[in-house]
Amino acid sequence: MAYNERLASRIRQQIQQFSEKFTEKNMFGGLSFLYQGKMTIGVVKDDLAVRVIDAKMEAELAKPYVRPMDFTKRPMKEFIYVSEEGCKTEAQLLHYIELGLEHAKSKL
Repeated sequence: MAYNERLASRIRQQIQQFSEKFTEKNMFGGLSFLYQGKMTIGVVKDDLAVRVIDAKMEAELAKPYVRPMDFTKRPMKEFIYVSEEGCKTEAQLLHYIELGLEHAKSKL
């Protein structure tokens, strides 16, 4: 399983500031971070994989470096990929972690 370990480490560092507890699980050939068993964010190869509530999908997909997650060769509902260029800063990464956590909480 090959995924960007540096990006995974950055996620690990960022989620420490949350009061919520995350777990890690191998998914999609990469590494995912879950909240109460629900996927929030992950790393697949060099991309972030992020769960996004439906109401925010259109706005997120309009951003540079963001595209539908097409792991199954067709877009997956409420999933996006963010290329490495789209999460260079810690503020950008934090935004995607918050989106993923929002999605997980909406499914509880």
